[in-house]
Amino acid sequence: MIVVFGSLNVDLVCRVEAIPKPGETVLAPRYERMAGGKGANQATAAARAGAETLFVGAVGRDAFGEEEAETLKREGIDTSALARVSEATGCAFITVASDGENAITVASGANRLAEASHLAPVWASSPSALVLQMELPFEETLIAAREARERGVRVLLNLAPVPAGVDSASLRALLAASDVLIVNEHELAETAAILSVAGTDADDLADRLAAETKLTVLATLGGDGALVAGGDGTTERFRAPRIEPVDTTGAGDTLCGVVAAGLDAGLSLGQATERAVAAASLACLSFGARSAMPKTEAIDSFLAKGHA
Repeated sequence: MIVVFGSLNVDLVCRVEAIPKPGETVLAPRYERMAGGKGANQATAAARAGAETLFVGAVGRDAFGEEEAETLKREGIDTSALARVSEATGCAFITVASDGENAITVASGANRLAEASHLAPVWASSPSALVLQMELPFEETLIAAREARERGVRVLLNLAPVPAGVDSASLRALLAASDVLIVNEHELAETAAILSVAGTDADDLADRLAAETKLTVLATLGGDGALVAGGDGTTERFRAPRIEPVDTTGAGDTLCGVVAAGLDAGLSLGQATERAVAAASLACLSFGARSAMPKTEAIDSFLAKGHA
C-alpha cells in the first residue's frame, strides 16, 4: 500500500495561444474546472497504475472539498484520513498554451492546515512507501518524512515546487529523511544551488547531488525522458517516446505516482521508472492533469508496442 501525504486542489484551466508575459493580459474563450493538487494527482496516478492507495491531506468544509473527496473515492483511493478544516479548499489557476506548455498559480487554502498528525491512523497498515510533495507546510512534510523513516517506510520526495527561501540546513534535514528524490531539470538545478553542488550537465549534477545527499535522484527531463543517479559516478537514462504533446500539466505527477506503484509491486527503481516515463508520455496526449492519467492496461499496451 502507498500513502500519499499531499495537496488537493480544484483546478481552473484556461487555454490560450501563448503563456502571458509579465504585465500582459490574454483572453481565453472559456475555462474548465478539473480535479487537481500534486498530492491528489499522484495518488490518482498510483491507483490507476494498480496500487492500493491512501490519501492524507486537508480540504475545506465546502462543496469543492466534498466533491473532490468523492472524486478520489471513485478512483478507489482511501480517504478515511482526509481532514476537513476551516479554510476553503485549495484552488489552482492553470494557463495552458497551444504548444502544451503551462503556467500554474496555486492558492493553498486548506492545504496550509494539513498536519503530519493526520497520518497517525495509517501507520498500522504498514505502507510500502510515503509519497511527498512540497505544496503542504514544510515542517509538516518534514515531520511526516521522519515518522515514515522511523517506521522503515520508504520515502519518495517530489521536491516540487522547491520551497521559496528554504535554507540549506532545512533542506538537508528533509533530504536526510528521504530515500528517493524526484525532481525535474529546473528543480534539480535549484536544489543543487541551495546545497552548493555544481555539475557540468543534468547527469553530472544529479550524480553529484546523489553523492552529496546519499539519496537516489530521479530527474525528469521532459521530452528526453528521465535519469536515475545513485552517486557512484554513473547514471541510467530512460528514453521517452516521441510524441506530440497536447498538455504537459500532469506528466510529472503521473511519473511520481507510477514510480511509487511500480516499487509497491516489487519492481526495481529502474523498471518502475521505465514504466513511469511511458505513463507520463501517455498523460501528455490529452487535456487535464488528472483526467489524462493512464490506467495499467493503457501503460501495458503502450509498452508492448515498443514505446519505451
